[in-house]
Amino acid sequence: MHAITTANNALSALIDNHLHQGNELGIDQRRILWKRVVDLNDRALRHVTVGLGGPLNGIPREDGFDITVASEIMAILCLATDIEDLKRRLANIVIGYRYDRTPVSVGDLQVEGALALILKDAIKPNLVQTIYGTPAFVHGGPFANIAHGCNSVLATTTALHLADYTVTEAGFGADLGAEKFLDIKTPNLPTSPDAVVIVATLRALKMNGGVAKDALTEENVEAVRAGFANLKRHVENIRKFGIPAVVAINEFVSDTEAEIAALKELCASIDVPVELASVWADGAEGGVALAETLVKTIAENPANYTRLYDNDLSVQEKIEKIVTEIYRGSKVNFEKKAQTQIAQIVQNGWDKLPICMAKTQYSFSDNPNSLGAPENFEITIRELVPKLGAGFIVALTGDVMTMPGLPKRPAALNMDVESDGTVLGLF
Repeated sequence: MHAITTANNALSALIDNHLHQGNELGIDQRRILWKRVVDLNDRALRHVTVGLGGPLNGIPREDGFDITVASEIMAILCLATDIEDLKRRLANIVIGYRYDRTPVSVGDLQVEGALALILKDAIKPNLVQTIYGTPAFVHGGPFANIAHGCNSVLATTTALHLADYTVTEAGFGADLGAEKFLDIKTPNLPTSPDAVVIVATLRALKMNGGVAKDALTEENVEAVRAGFANLKRHVENIRKFGIPAVVAINEFVSDTEAEIAALKELCASIDVPVELASVWADGAEGGVALAETLVKTIAENPANYTRLYDNDLSVQEKIEKIVTEIYRGSKVNFEKKAQTQIAQIVQNGWDKLPICMAKTQYSFSDNPNSLGAPENFEITIRELVPKLGAGFIVALTGDVMTMPGLPKRPAALNMDVESDGTVLGLF
């Protein structure tokens, strides 16, 4: 995270220095896309002004901060296959436009080598050891609601060379992480998934069935049945990619036998394998049944992976396909700014890139309060941001933010450290 933050902000410093030193490239400071980043939720930094204080302090211009995980460099690090590919992707980053509206890239600034130098160690997958002594890679962290939500191609590819089975994660729900894994990350991998495990909790099903958060520990079989519509849709979506699905019930101590029985019955009704995963309480032993079911599913149901859309479709068609087929919306509204940006994307020849939707993780729609399995809603695209280094176009929906803010009662209020160094309040 530190290396990505440093590389991102080094590029910002180099852009402002270029402006200060005569602006040889003719960059229009009103049309600079590149933002600074910080690994904090800080809404006050979303829109800032830099370069104030006179001629010695640079050229005044509007700027802003994103959270580090939303940086295009995070996405690039997670999609690059080696150092040369890393440098190529960094060079392709569009940082803004000239006065004649032509794009300016990192390659034009000739600083991709310096940025790659900062990232030369960060690109290496981090090998860690579980408490059972088994190896795992922890590498990369783009959020799935504002980025593509997957760990690095290098980590996944390395694991594929080292084990019979490689299990990797995609962030948030299958409408976000899984769709982006299958439409954006998988084409960069040497193979495609043989199966997908959809992790569900009875608490989440009850919430999607209308139960308030403070009542989720109470038994409510009817709410489980009502909320199953949400899980059913995720299963249907995975099957659209030609990949078999398995449901894992991430067991909580508040789960009851009646609720578990109801969920198993509902999964059987749509012919999807389901297993309890009690790894929180029982460690690895609590995941054995799930692993065995997954291996059996892979053996008996060969995958026939296919992407949701063809990159040759127009930007609007690709977005509409995601909205109608994955989210189950009925219509996409493009605000005037988004329409202007689509025209610019087409003019620059970037319209054949895949789409990375920035959307709330709390709902299939762009309204976080619309739970369950909503249908026939409209989604609004307010802005499109070209991420040529990462190799996709980000479509911003609703009021999703690339720099989150803290809640009224931030977790910091519960945190402390004792005199002996014991940390309190993190979990």
